[in-house]
Amino acid sequence: MINPDASKGVLRKRLLSVRAGLTADDVTAAGAALARRALGLPELAAARTVAAYVSVGREPGTRPLLDALRDRGVRVLLPVLLPDNDLDWAHYTGAGGLARAARGLLEPTGDRLGPDAVLSADTVLLPGLAVDRQGLRLGRGGGSYDRVLARLDAAGAAPALVVLVYDDELLDRVPGEAHDRPVRAAVTPSGVHRFPAPG
Repeated sequence: MINPDASKGVLRKRLLSVRAGLTADDVTAAGAALARRALGLPELAAARTVAAYVSVGREPGTRPLLDALRDRGVRVLLPVLLPDNDLDWAHYTGAGGLARAARGLLEPTGDRLGPDAVLSADTVLLPGLAVDRQGLRLGRGGGSYDRVLARLDAAGAAPALVVLVYDDELLDRVPGEAHDRPVRAAVTPSGVHRFPAPG
């Protein structure tokens, strides 16, 4: 029997190695392309509140998308990592309202809204290292977004779940576990990929 945790670890290592080879120009270009693609999503066009995140390192860049959403008048919530790896949330007020935090993250400096603030989101943009063709997302393994998704489920909230990844991170299959919740769409620099609703 395949151990999902072991196979996830191997896949994460491989994906992070590929990302480490990207240049700053690669990341910037991907971020601009992602923003153009994502802004055309109906899930974002109709959203009043979007929970997102600030990309760091070699993650696909989210800054152009965050600024475009804010300029549209969308209320953008960004995560603040708590000591237990859960996420609090605060409003995005622009690049000037971000500060360096633990683990190299950039977090909003404004008032904390509480972990349940994500329940008000119409759309949640999720980070990921990969997503498969059934919508199963592979994260970094810290469990922060598993908690967010469990909180949404427990409250009966059903925002659109969208993951942002590079083109080569759309895979045929990623290792999954019973608690994993699929996303409905992935945005890559070259396009939007839709996944079937869970049966």
